Amino acid sequence: MNTVDSRRGYSCIFGRIEYVFMKILDYFKSSLARKKARRVTQVYSPKIETFQLDGIGAIQFANWDNPLALPYHLNKPMVDFFKQFIKEGDLAIDIGANIGDTTVPIALSAGKSGLTLGFDPNPYVFRILKANAELNKDKTNLHAINCAISTADDEFYFISSEASFSNGAISPTIESHHGKFVHTEKIKGVNLLKFLQENYEDWIPKLAFIKVDTEGYDKEILKSISDLVAKQKPVIIAESFGKSSDEAKMELYDVIAKHGYDVYYFADFDINATVEQLRDRSDMTKWKKTINVYGKPKG
Repeated sequence: MNTVDSRRGYSCIFGRIEYVFMKILDYFKSSLARKKARRVTQVYSPKIETFQLDGIGAIQFANWDNPLALPYHLNKPMVDFFKQFIKEGDLAIDIGANIGDTTVPIALSAGKSGLTLGFDPNPYVFRILKANAELNKDKTNLHAINCAISTADDEFYFISSEASFSNGAISPTIESHHGKFVHTEKIKGVNLLKFLQENYEDWIPKLAFIKVDTEGYDKEILKSISDLVAKQKPVIIAESFGKSSDEAKMELYDVIAKHGYDVYYFADFDINATVEQLRDRSDMTKWKKTINVYGKPKG
């Protein structure tokens, strides 16, 4: 091997060593950031990204720069999934919207002439949801609302199992099985029908879609809006929590089906995902993991 080849060989070896070293360094940095996020509460900012969607164009999305939050990638099949239920000009509601990973595709389906309401009580993710509501104004009409949905107007604590509040739920008391990290300022809970009547009365006849994702409380939320569902007959999406009892899972089926709805399991928020009609309430117990179901009026 001549001198030039030797130098190239050494350069290649050192380059690989440097690459491996940087990967190891990045791993330790990420690991330390995740450990800190679990133990120390701090505010993480929105990170704006742009996604190109066929037939829609450039869409901006605010991800959450929280080490414990997985980055979300907006895609056309997800928008198409919601478009099968929501048309331009509809009112659509996302309860438990988080940062807006489903709310934004829902809002793209309802369009600028429609209205999408995203409710989330978590004050930390709400900052990101609000940032998403301010984007894509030429294509969406999205209102972010920092409230929980409850049977009656009330106040709650928001409690998480880790300090960054990337997960959690509301509780009437500080002591809760949801975790030890408590947001000190109480969160407002509102009755959805009353809230709509007071703030969006003209939109109620246009209600076409409601999604609920509230960490196992979905059936209680749906019970609280039973009159609204019975009158407007929106398509409903709910989460069947994996840790819920079989009886609770079957009760969720009943709460949806009693309005004259067919109930379906679907594998993902993707127009190409597997869909299976559930013929009986006991079908809800086939899955031990958390799943999503949708209900739509028969016929």
